[in-house]
Amino acid sequence: MARILVIEDNPINLELMTYLLSAWGHTPLVATDGDAGLALARSARPELVVCDIQMPGIDGYEFARQLRADPRLRDLPLVAVTAYAMVGDSEKARAAGFDLHIAKPIDPERFIAAIAGLLPGPDALPPAPVETAAPPWPGTPIGAALRAPRAGLTLLLVDDQPANLEFKVSLLEPAGYRVIAAAGGAEALAALQAQPVDLVISDVVMAHGSGFELLAAIRADASLCGLPFLFLTATARDPGSQAHGLALGAVDYLLRPIEPQPLLATIRSALEARP
Repeated sequence: MARILVIEDNPINLELMTYLLSAWGHTPLVATDGDAGLALARSARPELVVCDIQMPGIDGYEFARQLRADPRLRDLPLVAVTAYAMVGDSEKARAAGFDLHIAKPIDPERFIAAIAGLLPGPDALPPAPVETAAPPWPGTPIGAALRAPRAGLTLLLVDDQPANLEFKVSLLEPAGYRVIAAAGGAEALAALQAQPVDLVISDVVMAHGSGFELLAAIRADASLCGLPFLFLTATARDPGSQAHGLALGAVDYLLRPIEPQPLLATIRSALEARP
């Protein structure tokens, strides 16, 4: 697998891309601005670079020009990612030296397929066939021990970041779960009142009410108090937050990034333990 440099100043987008690359067997290298990215490219010599366009310091276009001007780096495959996709952006990126332009929000399967197409030799991975449902992580198929323990189980995902929700759906639906999503506590509680749910997976820090507040409301509701609840967060990582989440009644408190296998195993275990 390849070493891939990701240059991105948005922590959520950075986490998503590094998570995806790691899950597909690559080794991500990380920089949060163009200057640091250039320094890391020169010292670590990755096999491919993924670079945001809008960044502090030098932007992605200037990064590409400087990379292509360096005789040691000019042949590196270079991918642009941007949230401000407009007509002509792809041509502008290619003129600056990028091999490929990808618009945000990132589609996990298409992102990995695009990366694979630029990696030569044994590092290349064929894109998943369009007409079939491929497992989300090559080399780690979802076996029976990680799939939904029975048909018809519904998971409620609570997260205010669309990219995070999209990523989780891409993992959980192929594992046999029905997935619904909510952007915050009020929306999640409304969904719970509208339909049966077997497990809630929630972020902690959100714009529309914290995961702690959501869990407290669920435990205070006689019709929902026994519902399994799992925290999955990249921000509230301190021991105090973990202890608080577990004390409120969460079955587990997981930190992102997390490998797909332990996440699926934790979800299955929580559902199997439910009467």
